[in-house]
Amino acid sequence: MSWLITKYFITAAIVVLVSEVAKRSDKMGGLIAALPIVSVLSLVWLYLENQPQSKIANHALYTFWDVIPTLPMFLVFPFLLSRLGFWLTLLVSAVITLIVFDVLAIIGRRFGVELL
Repeated sequence: MSWLITKYFITAAIVVLVSEVAKRSDKMGGLIAALPIVSVLSLVWLYLENQPQSKIANHALYTFWDVIPTLPMFLVFPFLLSRLGFWLTLLVSAVITLIVFDVLAIIGRRFGVELL
């Protein structure tokens, strides 16, 4: 149980750190947020919990494919924010991400990459 609490604490601390840094510096906050900290932590947690190498490798591979559909969101979000407000922009950005993910899944399937 203490291991689970430790994982939650470290992971939460990183999210808080990113948001606090972003308050002070947009550029630095964006840089830290863009680092694959959560992905790396997930790989570390899987390794420390003695998961098979195939599980860890698959996690890294699927993380790569799942990052691609999120990228358009970060381009659309700043453009829409002043026009639609925060919540609607967040919703539209999430929908765009889902659409891009679906398109990528269809394309990936043609090349033997099963994302869904």
